Amino acid sequence: MEKVTGVREIIKNNFNSNKGRLMEKVMPKAFLLAASISIITTIGIAFTLVFDAYKFFSKVPFKDIFSTRLAPLASTPAFGILPLINGTIIIALIAMSVAIPVGLTSAIYLSEYASENIRRTLKPIMEVLAGIPTIVYGFFAYSFVTPLLMKAIPSLEAKNALSPGIVMGIMIIPLVASLSEDAMNSVPNSLREGALALGSTKLEVALKVIVPAGFSGIIASFVLGISRAVGETMIVAIASGSSKNFTFDITKSMQTMTAYIVEFTSGDAGSGTLGYYSLYAVGLLLFIFTLLMNLLAQYISKRYREEY
Repeated sequence: MEKVTGVREIIKNNFNSNKGRLMEKVMPKAFLLAASISIITTIGIAFTLVFDAYKFFSKVPFKDIFSTRLAPLASTPAFGILPLINGTIIIALIAMSVAIPVGLTSAIYLSEYASENIRRTLKPIMEVLAGIPTIVYGFFAYSFVTPLLMKAIPSLEAKNALSPGIVMGIMIIPLVASLSEDAMNSVPNSLREGALALGSTKLEVALKVIVPAGFSGIIASFVLGISRAVGETMIVAIASGSSKNFTFDITKSMQTMTAYIVEFTSGDAGSGTLGYYSLYAVGLLLFIFTLLMNLLAQYISKRYREEY
């Protein structure tokens, strides 16, 4: 038997063998199938939401949908979606008012001030927050944070928007900090060294050079954090309550879009009823909002990315 010694001959023999030809034909199709799974799943979800939401929108006038009265189980049901949108946005803004300053300052410290040993220690500890189940955060907000806030704010209700907003912000801190730090670390050291050589302090370098240079990645982390806050479920379902009133008072109970879906899927709405199809309408709105947030994050990241 002739011994093959050259690399070119080995490649040629492998390609010409039946097994080699079969693998060359099969594997690209397998890779395409794996890459298509997420796309097919997204299309399936979108189709389901649109199909069932259409049954709701075809029966409820738009003027009733975009009203402030939401009473899906009343004798005369009302499906105004504005209280849900209002509650979702207010709680998300409270969360981001906590996550953005804490997450950004944490990222600046890890990127510009912390030594390598401290960074390797602190970053995994901080990212543990992202691994805690959200239902644990919900009970923490309801049983610890709310009673604590009641001592400072006597008018605070047992179910309110402030407590879950704060806890949700704590949960999002690792997302903002990690992505912002990655953006800052991508800035070349030559910019740091040049700014320091011109007499800038370390704080001035961080705030006036590194943060603006990594602006696209930092803003993208903020947008993704907002998207995460809007889609959060268990924290608001436990700590925010199910009040469907249209209010801007964060000491009162509010209901978000995700909490509304949780409430109705627990069995309050019979299958095939108008209230049941309202779940898909709210789900479709939530899907569109989250999709737009992710697209906005990608646009900002590409539009304002600095090439070095």
